Amino acid sequence: MARVLVLGTIHPAGLERLAAQAGVEPIVVDERDDAAIDAALAQAKAVIVRTAPLSARRIAAAPRLEVIAKHGVGVDNIDLAAARARGIPVTVTASANATSVAEFAFAQMLALAKQLARMDAAVRAGDWAARNRPGPIELAGKTLLVVGFGRIGTRVARRALAFEMRVLVHDPFLSPARVREAGCEPADELDAALPNADVLSLHCPLTAATRGMIDAARLARLRPTAFLINTARGGLVDETALAEALRAHRLAGAALDVFAREPLPADDPLRDCPNLLLSPHVAGVSAESARQMALEAAENVLAGLEGRLDPSVVVDPEALA
Repeated sequence: MARVLVLGTIHPAGLERLAAQAGVEPIVVDERDDAAIDAALAQAKAVIVRTAPLSARRIAAAPRLEVIAKHGVGVDNIDLAAARARGIPVTVTASANATSVAEFAFAQMLALAKQLARMDAAVRAGDWAARNRPGPIELAGKTLLVVGFGRIGTRVARRALAFEMRVLVHDPFLSPARVREAGCEPADELDAALPNADVLSLHCPLTAATRGMIDAARLARLRPTAFLINTARGGLVDETALAEALRAHRLAGAALDVFAREPLPADDPLRDCPNLLLSPHVAGVSAESARQMALEAAENVLAGLEGRLDPSVVVDPEALA
């Protein structure tokens, strides 16, 4: 029996797909239960992981492991070097949640521009006069700077263009021609582009090169009327510097779905920052995407166990060798 360890909750459709396969047994473990995870890893031939860390130690504790399937696309919680050393392929669910994240990022943009949280609080407090104070702005005519122009960034850009926004794109891995073909303008130098942005939206992976990329110096290059949106990875932003910028009104607002530490600690200074929208790493989770991610992760596991993985879903295709 091939035991598939599922770390955390996934859509039932994915579990049903695994259970329907002869010789496969899915084992669901709470991703916060370290002892249960360690015990289950000893027998696991495959792992489906969401946000729980899959460290080198944990990979070493799974001598039978043949495939790791990420439920999503961000693999910074998986020790890729340890997996590569064992020849264990790590798969992702490609574009299963791209639309969900793009819509969420754009919803954050609209919520900040229209001050929805403040308006809701005002009505609940009986402050009808809030409608007479300076507040909502229009997105039409504003400039969006998208950092990372992959499956999600391109979708955000299309929505912004439909709202008559100007879209700048910073992605060192894409040619300027590709950006222009999408109706956007390439921004080769991030530092030079920041002062032109009314909205900065991050859609790049967390790597050694991108960790802390939006630091105090780069926040200072943004206009005081600008918004920052992060639905990618928390480590991209210096959260201490962001909190200081918001409190000093050097930035008009921000929306964070991801954080350097998750769940967000009770004493984290971000919790009481002004003009900051918080959500619990949920941008990629919709009724549609949750089902699709679970199904794709399950299919990747089965393909991996049967030696028929599509290289396009493997983070490091050389591991297939």
